[in-house]
Amino acid sequence: MRETAETREREIIESLLGRDGKGMDALLLYYGPLIRYVIAPILDDPQDREDCLSETLTRVCEKIGQFDRKRGSFRAWLTAIARNTAYNRKRSIAREDGVGEISEDVPSPEPTPEEALIQKERREAVSRALSQLSSRDRTLFYRKYYYCQPISQIASETGMTERAVEGKLYRLKKRLRRMLEGVAHE
Repeated sequence: MRETAETREREIIESLLGRDGKGMDALLLYYGPLIRYVIAPILDDPQDREDCLSETLTRVCEKIGQFDRKRGSFRAWLTAIARNTAYNRKRSIAREDGVGEISEDVPSPEPTPEEALIQKERREAVSRALSQLSSRDRTLFYRKYYYCQPISQIASETGMTERAVEGKLYRLKKRLRRMLEGVAHE
């Protein structure tokens, strides 16, 4: 069964690279539920979710040439695109809701070179710390803080109680804080 999933994944990637319309259909059929699963906790409105799904599929087709199996799995790459697209859409909706004049005194939202370097160092430190966690702990952490899933969903899908999930996440955060001591925090 695993070989079939890998074969299907390879065929979808090849179809997308070849700009074959069947690749988009297969992508939606086999990965649509995963994409919806990633988008759901980020966007509340069903119409925004569907628009985000379409935008995600479009971005995957546009960026398929950038996918590199050496850097990670196709599923991880796909979920990262879905997550980022959903957050971009959420920010766009928030901007539209808060449309108004922007003062000229507002500083640029872009980080300075020093801030960018600090952010990069923090990301690398967090990545190293997360890599030291067990697979199960890392999955819990990602589900809560990367995919923004509610505790109740994590509990029901992992077979844990909500209290157990909360306790485990509390201990994980505490452990990560100790591991990241010395890394500048804001």
